[in-house]
Amino acid sequence: YVGDAVLKDSIRQIREALGDDARSPRFIETVHRRGYRFIAQVTKEEGRRAEVSSIQERVDEPPASRSSLGNFTPSPTPAGIQGREAALAQMRLWLQKALQAEKQVVFVTGEPGIGKTTLVEAFLEQAAAGQQVLTARGQCLQQYGAGEPYLPVLDALSRLCREAGSEQVIETLRKHAPTWLEQMPWIIASGGGEKSQQQGATRERMLREMAEAVEALTRERPLVLLMEDLHWSDYSTLDLISYLARRREAARLMVIGTYRPVEVILSEHPLKSVKQELQSHRLCKELAVEFLTEGAIAEYLAVRFAGHRFPAELARMIHERTYGSPLFMVNVVDYLIAQGLIEQSDGRWGLKVAVEQIAVGVPEGAKQVIEKQIDRLSREQQRVLEAASIAGLEFPAVAVAAGLQQDVIEIEDHCEELARRQQFIRKAGAGELPDGTMSARYSFMHALYQNAMYDRVTATRRAQLHLRIGEKGEEVYRERAGEIAVELAMHFEKGREYKRAVKYLGQAAETAARRFAYQEALELSRQGLELIEKLPRASERDQQELMLQIARGVPLIMTYGYGSPEVERCYGRALELCQQLGERLKLFPELWGLTRFYQVRSAATAAQVTEQLIGLAAREQDAAVMIQARYSMGASKLYLGELAEAREHLEQGLALYDPQKHYSQAILYVHDPGVMLRGRLSYALWYLGYPEQAVERCGELVAMAEQMSYPFTLAFALCTTALLGQFRRESRQVKELAERVIDLSVEYGFQYNLGMSEILRGWALAEEGEIEEGAMQIRHGLDRLKGLGAEMFRPHGLCLLADVCGRMGRASDGLAALAEAAGVVRRTGEAYYEAELYRIKGELLLQSGAGDQQAEAVLFEALNIARKQKAKAWELRAAMSLARLYLGQGERRKANQILSDVYEWFTQGFDTADMKEARALLDETLLAVNEGMSAP
Repeated sequence: YVGDAVLKDSIRQIREALGDDARSPRFIETVHRRGYRFIAQVTKEEGRRAEVSSIQERVDEPPASRSSLGNFTPSPTPAGIQGREAALAQMRLWLQKALQAEKQVVFVTGEPGIGKTTLVEAFLEQAAAGQQVLTARGQCLQQYGAGEPYLPVLDALSRLCREAGSEQVIETLRKHAPTWLEQMPWIIASGGGEKSQQQGATRERMLREMAEAVEALTRERPLVLLMEDLHWSDYSTLDLISYLARRREAARLMVIGTYRPVEVILSEHPLKSVKQELQSHRLCKELAVEFLTEGAIAEYLAVRFAGHRFPAELARMIHERTYGSPLFMVNVVDYLIAQGLIEQSDGRWGLKVAVEQIAVGVPEGAKQVIEKQIDRLSREQQRVLEAASIAGLEFPAVAVAAGLQQDVIEIEDHCEELARRQQFIRKAGAGELPDGTMSARYSFMHALYQNAMYDRVTATRRAQLHLRIGEKGEEVYRERAGEIAVELAMHFEKGREYKRAVKYLGQAAETAARRFAYQEALELSRQGLELIEKLPRASERDQQELMLQIARGVPLIMTYGYGSPEVERCYGRALELCQQLGERLKLFPELWGLTRFYQVRSAATAAQVTEQLIGLAAREQDAAVMIQARYSMGASKLYLGELAEAREHLEQGLALYDPQKHYSQAILYVHDPGVMLRGRLSYALWYLGYPEQAVERCGELVAMAEQMSYPFTLAFALCTTALLGQFRRESRQVKELAERVIDLSVEYGFQYNLGMSEILRGWALAEEGEIEEGAMQIRHGLDRLKGLGAEMFRPHGLCLLADVCGRMGRASDGLAALAEAAGVVRRTGEAYYEAELYRIKGELLLQSGAGDQQAEAVLFEALNIARKQKAKAWELRAAMSLARLYLGQGERRKANQILSDVYEWFTQGFDTADMKEARALLDETLLAVNEGMSAP
């Protein structure tokens, strides 16, 4: 929206760039109620330096207020960036702020060939020259689909860890970002680090670890982190950029990202919204690289052709023909040299013909100019570049050699010659590949060059080259092929080798899930499932589909929740495939996923699937597998109200659990089994009449969860403790715990835990007298669970709502809620709260005036259900409700008898609200009975 605020912000930015003060301006003066006036003296200066002199002064003259963290002293301006002095000076100004621990995030934008990379490289050259500034550079790659999570960041870290003096970087990663170090096994394998034994890694933890590692690095040396071509970036990298920008901790950090705005808009890339969000909070800067002016082109000619005798019209013609595109300009000049239209005579450059004649022969577009240059190469050089374009924007010579089936030395000779003449490619270092092969690396000087070469290759030959390069990648990386799974998948898909493409898409999806990049995991697995359709029906095809369904399961759960139809379809199809294949080893994860799904949808179905889990785990003789089987069986039995059996399974699972051995299950199965076992066991212990043990288990699981720094497990632990507090009627504690869970769930998107904690907070509010507000919050939480398709805990929540409705005098509303709860119980078999359902129903029937006889029958049903389940906690409550009914009728002996039946249980000294109330009620009945009845 255009308004006064837009103009004010623009003027503010200009003043900031010029170092101008609005109160005592040197350049721009505010004219009250009218606008702004330019007040600086205007003079004409020779050369292009005049336009940046004020910014240069700002950079070159460090003010007295600067801290001792370091000042930036620019080295001489590199050659070849004519027309970019102002942009370069602005970047130096931002770096100066970064050196003062004022974090900078800068997006450098512009069209293809406009000189973004050249500008950034010139800046990095200046930054690194004598400044002790650490620079790291990562490249996003066009992946023809979902990119590898954090690819440019891992690329930058890998380069840093391979440079001289990298020990400090590796040690910082080991200390502050062990999860990231595990994503670079080639560094660990080379002795640069040790495998981390960290528990409970998550997407959020990865972001926090990298931020802390960056901040630790910048305490020693300032860091400039460059990520090129963000228009091809994965979602996770954008999350990291946003996270770094939002961190309030000081860091001598400058993050630079380059991208093409048109690519972002046309592909609807999320980078657009990320940048706009950061800009709205003034957390990033944007430097839009403009086309060159005619004067800049004239300066380029003067630098490249020192002492030339070109007419002024030449710069004008080049500007008109190229629109000021630096890449196009360089190509046009190279074309003129190649055509012999520019030549050197007597040590000076000049034109061979008139400018008007030159203009006729210059091609209209950059592509045509590039094609002209390609035509001047030898056929062998063209073949090398064509194969290189298949290998990628940056490529090892060995990949090109594999594609052409030629000797790698011969390929390197051709590449060296082209790089030396600065034709199409340049050197990108050398390195050792995983199989020990040494290979030089090169990169195209611009993506337009790669695209032009790629388009020249026929479809048949293109597929052949992709296939050969993919096969060479497999051969070189061997068991480490998963490190380049996305790249291999692309080559095999383009090479029409769909079976191997699906295999590597599955591996890439698994890698993405391990990095908690769930969007990328879902997209990669989706691509694989689409390719599956191109394979013939066979058991091997089913095995590959199974791998993709496995990789898809956890990301679907974390994105949509356990109760979503997508999760049911995924795990249902995986189970079907397992049954067809008879693969015992791979059947367990799918069965486990189904039990987790059905535990929030149908406890009865979950129990049926869990029976298979126990059998499989017994055959596997694997403690880790048995732990999950015991947990799933214990949880299923608990929900069904088979409490003693639930306790037995949960305690057996807990006896097998070793936190040092089984930490990785938190990633594979979404949660830490030690915490989950303790949580469900605490419920079983409470129901069965062991409240002190239940409280003890809850204390253990919260302590474990807080040590793990795993938000999902922590949310579960707090929610479990809050629910136990609700059983114990400790409203203040329940409210505090529920609010912590709500905060965690909102931050990390735990929708199921959010719904549960809203219900519990609503109950606590009602207990403390805010009955209307409490009822509203309970309803909100119930609606959330229903929207997720989750049935588990809804009967419990509906019972709490019914109880609150009774307090408000709305017995009919409460009975309606209980009817809905009973319907859920019939559908799902979830019976652990069924006794309470009948008890509350009996209370509401009394309140509604339905009659004592009907209420008594319902309360006796509650008592019988509790006794059948051996749920002494619910038996005590049902007994108290019946005792009150009898006291109201004057039936003191009946009241005393009911309470005496549960007397032995509540005289053990347990300090809970129910027991205190039961003792008082028993005292009341004892005082009223006849003298002939002996008191216990």
